Amino acid sequence: MVRNSIRADALARLFEQSTRVLHSSGHSQGLFPAQWTALRYFAAADRGQCTAVSLARFQGMAFGPVSRTVRTLISKGLLSKAGSAGRGRAELLELTEQGHAILSGDPLLKVVTALERLDAAQRLAMALALEEILMSMQPDEGDEPPAD
Repeated sequence: MVRNSIRADALARLFEQSTRVLHSSGHSQGLFPAQWTALRYFAAADRGQCTAVSLARFQGMAFGPVSRTVRTLISKGLLSKAGSAGRGRAELLELTEQGHAILSGDPLLKVVTALERLDAAQRLAMALALEEILMSMQPDEGDEPPAD
């Protein structure tokens, strides 16, 4: 259990371990973490934002890998094409019945359950801390991307 005070470096390691466990849990039910993220996105997004391009923007990723994820989810019967988004070639996508069903076993639900046990002040503190972490992880202008 966590003590009343904890050093920032120990908290960072705890956070890292939590994210590793969460990422590993995303390898379930025949899906990869990116596929779970896509299913969650399409389940929650406004209809007009249910496109592969919008998913790529949401994730801050290049379109190619996101497009492959979408194609895989379509081939697995978890997503289907739902017409044009009205912007040229962008196609609307929607979860199938099978897609909705698989989300009932979403590994992220364990995190939701744990967070529901926190009181409002704890959730607010965590939200503020996570926002700070995410902002600090954003590349500064002029930062070079990592070399392969």
